[in-house]
Amino acid sequence: MKNGNGTVKIQTWFWLVIFSFFFILMLNITLHYIPFDATASFLQIKQTEVTTISGYLPIFYIHVYSAIFALLAGFTQFNSRILKKYPKTHRAIGQIYVYTVLFLAAPSGIYIGYYANGGLLAKISFMLLGTLWYTFTVIGLISAKKRFILRHKNFMLRSFALAFSAITLRLWKVILVFAFHPNPMEVYKIIAWLGWVPNIILIEWYIYKKQKK
Repeated sequence: MKNGNGTVKIQTWFWLVIFSFFFILMLNITLHYIPFDATASFLQIKQTEVTTISGYLPIFYIHVYSAIFALLAGFTQFNSRILKKYPKTHRAIGQIYVYTVLFLAAPSGIYIGYYANGGLLAKISFMLLGTLWYTFTVIGLISAKKRFILRHKNFMLRSFALAFSAITLRLWKVILVFAFHPNPMEVYKIIAWLGWVPNIILIEWYIYKKQKK
């Protein structure tokens, strides 16, 4: 029994360290956009959109700022200790995640996805990502309200897998640039899909394995 508990604790700490590393990375990226600046970081190559589309800049910042809250809130939702010992906390943080995604992060992601670099395929990918993120989150919310607990958990796992694309996309970008030195526009075409499709495949495999037990 002790060995089992010890294994669980090791796994918990392992994933906590992994997430903390990537969350700090994401936080550092977000801090580049504080204070509000029309030429900060990535926006330097989006000046056409910034200067010609009135809604682009505020919606871009809505997405950047809300995404990090969605990541932090979402991560806590799969901690079994919080779920069992503090169900009210689980629900409260879950509501923060759901409403942040539904009213801020996903809609803004779909909007800026329409103006993504990399051409039509990249635009389709980012808009599909935002649409699936929104859809999975809605289904997860409805399932919770109807007390379909397993369905709720599975769809929130799918939702968070897409939320986590904010980190995996940037990780893949670093790997591709370091390994292959591709043209910047080619990078966007690749990471637009690589940033989230493997996440969904992995989470579907995880859900399948859990259901087989």
